[in-house]
Amino acid sequence: MRFSRPTPVSGSSDRPTRLRAAAGALIVGGLLAACSTGTADADTEAGDDAAATEEALTVGVFLPGSTSDTGFMESAYLGYERLEEELGDEVELSFVEEVASADYEQTLVRFASSSDLVISVGGQTDADLRKVAPQFPDVKFVEIGGPADAEPLENLAYYDPQQAEAEYLSGAVAALSSESGKVGFIGGVELPAIVNASSAFARGAEAAVPGTEVVTPQYLGDFNDPAKAKQAAAANYGVGVDVIGQIVNLGKQGIEQAAQDADASMIGGPIPGECAEGSPYVGYVRTDIGTEVEHAVHSVLDGTWEAAQVPFGLTSDLGGTEFVLCSEDPETVAALDEITASVASGEVAPY
Repeated sequence: MRFSRPTPVSGSSDRPTRLRAAAGALIVGGLLAACSTGTADADTEAGDDAAATEEALTVGVFLPGSTSDTGFMESAYLGYERLEEELGDEVELSFVEEVASADYEQTLVRFASSSDLVISVGGQTDADLRKVAPQFPDVKFVEIGGPADAEPLENLAYYDPQQAEAEYLSGAVAALSSESGKVGFIGGVELPAIVNASSAFARGAEAAVPGTEVVTPQYLGDFNDPAKAKQAAAANYGVGVDVIGQIVNLGKQGIEQAAQDADASMIGGPIPGECAEGSPYVGYVRTDIGTEVEHAVHSVLDGTWEAAQVPFGLTSDLGGTEFVLCSEDPETVAALDEITASVASGEVAPY
């Protein structure tokens, strides 16, 4: 587990605290003032700095996975970095990454004890979040990627990336790219959102190329296990699948290795990579979780935050979803454009 910019508090070296910036301001302000106008001026300046810091919105972002996973955690962290650059003194940000599931509740309590807003990324944190949020009624919580049918609490909002919309496009591209007529899907943890996404993948494949065979989806029980992902992908490729869609994070490394070994293809995302010659990628689902992190912070700052289910994606004006196609084939491009429009308009339900 790693907290950003740790400050020791009561013997703990990794507890985030809103006093961190204030303490720094007091020390620096005191030293500068002592060299010029004396202690009284130093105290006044330090007090002003501390007061300004106390007015900043304190935000804790809980990332159970790695910020370099080329997946949802990294996508969320990119939004975190944009907020740091954009908002400056308006917010005091901290994050934690790579947290074991047994430590979810404790980590959320730590954040809630020192934050005005806690943002938790991943539906795997839902049970612990629903335990912790009622204990801190004055703190606002946002869960990104939780159950789409979950009932918000008075201080807990759900942000839905609507992954199924993106995976409908992924299934369509997989079918359009397949030469064998057989495609597959690999997911991480078997959460409702991931299961719905796998169903959308299958429907997208059938819509794009009727008769495409979609093999039974496989769920690894882990988003970040390349070995399990490679084994599952190799099994798919071994039965004639030639394009795999996925929702895993670090696990993509394993799928990529299996694709290269089988001279087959896959679909990347949620962070697009390069469409390089010789790459196994036929395209990338772009799901910008950072957009949702930014929206949560801005909505608290401007007073529009609601404890509600908030949809993102193709059917929402909040955006955050697109498909990056590697092929320049005009027929494939036209087919994807038509399918994307049908989802965005609500004409087609992904699952």
